[in-house]
Amino acid sequence: MKILVIDDDNLVLYTLTRILERNGYQVVTATDGRRAMAIFRDERPDVVITDIVMPEQEGIETIMLLRQERPEVGVIAISGGARTRNLDYLKMAGSLGADDVIRKPFEAEELLSRLDRLRAASIAGNSG
Repeated sequence: MKILVIDDDNLVLYTLTRILERNGYQVVTATDGRRAMAIFRDERPDVVITDIVMPEQEGIETIMLLRQERPEVGVIAISGGARTRNLDYLKMAGSLGADDVIRKPFEAEELLSRLDRLRAASIAGNSG
C-alpha cells in the first residue's frame, strides 16, 4: 500500500516515513498541499495522511481537492494542538471528507491501527 504523507514539519515527515516503512508501507512525502497534489497525481497513493495547518495550501483545501479527483482514496487528517484550536480543524476535516482524524502527538500504534481500519473498510467497500 502506498501512502502520501503531507506535513510542513520535516521531523514529522521523517518520523512518519520511518514508522510506515518499517511496517511495510511505501511512502512518498510533500511539505505542502500544492506540492502534494502534483505527487498525488503522479504516484496515485492508496492513502493520504495530511497535516491541516501548512503553508502554500492548507490541509482542508487539499482534502477537498483529493475528494474531487479521487473520492475513493483514504484520507487521514492530523493536526497539532499548541498553536491552534486543532479540534475545530479536525472536525472540519472530517466533515469535508477525511476518513479519520488524529490529534498530534500520537503513538505509532494509533496511526497503524487507524490505517488497518481504513484498509479493512476499503476492502469491505470494494467487495460489496
